[in-house]
Amino acid sequence: MHPNHTPQRAVEVHQPTPIPPPVVHSAPVVPVQPGTQPTVASVVLPDGRVVTGYAIDPARPEPVAAKPAVSRAAVNVALGGVGFLAVCGGLLLLTSFIAALTAFIGQLIILAAVIFGGWIAVQVLSGSGHRGGTTVNIRRAVFKRNHFHG
Repeated sequence: MHPNHTPQRAVEVHQPTPIPPPVVHSAPVVPVQPGTQPTVASVVLPDGRVVTGYAIDPARPEPVAAKPAVSRAAVNVALGGVGFLAVCGGLLLLTSFIAALTAFIGQLIILAAVIFGGWIAVQVLSGSGHRGGTTVNIRRAVFKRNHFHG
């Protein structure tokens, strides 16, 4: 449809209803004896309004129930369990440490055997003659020792 041909609707305008101001009653303040609370209390607010209501006793906390005594047997069982777990953990760590130390010593023995075996192999395979070393002829040394020049 064309905008000029739209049907007209009646528009209702709603006006807000004003709230009447509160009626201020000037009630006299009732003196209260110290240490007592009246059954109905009235309070005058700074703007002059009076609020009246029942007095409420302050909430008292419930008395704390005495804690039940822990039996000595329960404490001993708990401490024994903790001690048992500590010992088991320590034994597990000790076993692991001993296994690691044994493996390390085994590796050192194998390394020493390889180095010593290699040194022996080099000595055996290098040849039978002594090159550059000092040779001592024991028979001649014995003979020279017993030979007296005189």
